[in-house]
Amino acid sequence: MKSQTVCLIGGSGFVGRHVANMLCGQGLAVRIPTRRRELVKSELIVLPTAEVIEANINDSQVLAELMTGCDAVINLTGILHETSKGDFQRVHSDLTRKIVNVCRANDVRRLVHVSALKAGHDAPSEYLRSKAAGEQQIRAAEASMVQTTIFRPSVIFGHDDSFLNLFAKLADLTPIIPLACPDARFQPVFVEDVARAIVNSLDETRSFSRTFELCGPKVYRLRDLVEYVCRIRELRRPIVPLSARLSYLQASILERLPGRVMTRDNLRSMQVDNVCEGAFPRMFGFEPRAIETIVPGYLAMDRPDPRNNSYQLRVRR
Repeated sequence: MKSQTVCLIGGSGFVGRHVANMLCGQGLAVRIPTRRRELVKSELIVLPTAEVIEANINDSQVLAELMTGCDAVINLTGILHETSKGDFQRVHSDLTRKIVNVCRANDVRRLVHVSALKAGHDAPSEYLRSKAAGEQQIRAAEASMVQTTIFRPSVIFGHDDSFLNLFAKLADLTPIIPLACPDARFQPVFVEDVARAIVNSLDETRSFSRTFELCGPKVYRLRDLVEYVCRIRELRRPIVPLSARLSYLQASILERLPGRVMTRDNLRSMQVDNVCEGAFPRMFGFEPRAIETIVPGYLAMDRPDPRNNSYQLRVRR
């Protein structure tokens, strides 16, 4: 049965806003819970088929009300940093278990879940381990005839990302950039490509009971990405690669500062290459876009041509 009404949990976030736009563009009714409706009125409330509801998604009864009458649920909830001990577990695993239980109880037969690349029970970081625990909850739903799909994206870039924009801000503010884990490898994927894969999967029966890795077409070292951002911003910023010990010290300091730019758990996550094992899944009908075709358009300062070839990044695979 084709999906008509979708409950989009995490729909007010970075990826969620793009997914919501695409779902509404296809004429689907989209129910989006949010903690503060006022904060998303300019982006989500204006969507013609979206219903934005102020709700506490950690309450199972509230979840049940949100999912009533829905054909499908998309779970995009996730955090990169813990405010208090146990937040990863609460958001990535406990909440996912509640979502699964409510899907079962309310006869919701389609559940799409976004996890993280390299999630694993033996991963070095609590973030990745908690993501694996969430995946385990999703797979358990299949025993109750809930058709599930799990996506594992690499680091996601786009106009409002918290990855490349962070390095742009650092380059604007500091004369040098001391860089932890400079040789960590990433395969960044464009936010609209992630959203498109999610939306395309909803009624794609070949995606049922499967897990898909989502990556862009190129692999980069962290150092290369920071250098690239500096070139786009027309800034000369020496990058100082930090040793493992100094990287740990830097993360220890930064996690205690407002904003939590980096934590020791983030550092542990970077010990695993954030790179896909295969190509972008063809069943979704498109090829992912590279950083060089997108990023200059939102990071360049007064650049008339966002596809200028002079910004091509040397790729180290």
